[in-house]
Amino acid sequence: MRVVIQRAASADVTVDGDVVGELTSPGLLVLAGITHTDTSDVVEKVARKIWSLRILDEERSASDTDAPILVVSQFTLYAATRKGRRPSWSAAAPGPVSEPLVDHLVQCLRDLGAHVETGRFGADMKVHLVNDGPVTIIIDSDNWD
Repeated sequence: MRVVIQRAASADVTVDGDVVGELTSPGLLVLAGITHTDTSDVVEKVARKIWSLRILDEERSASDTDAPILVVSQFTLYAATRKGRRPSWSAAAPGPVSEPLVDHLVQCLRDLGAHVETGRFGADMKVHLVNDGPVTIIIDSDNWD
């Protein structure tokens, strides 16, 4: 699993001009990508890490401040760009595999106590973000030992 976490002063996701998810106060925007080998255990570990990362003001976490989290699925995080000019998406898990795992991420964060909003899986989304800091953190579960 690969996630990009951005500390946000504000953020929202629109689909066809309608807001489908937004941060109602400063919080975290999480772009989440799933690969073929990801499991619910990996997702749960990543959820705990997102919730507890001390990247908000005064080195506090979302769990410390009840900061909202906006989760947006993004298969393009697994783009392979080493060869040629056209990215390959073969490392990204297909929708029937990745959608339930992104949903599980959202549910895990909610179970931890987070207020979570989401984008719409598979839709053409427009993500608006005011990055605070800027602070951007990348977590790649493939790099965890």
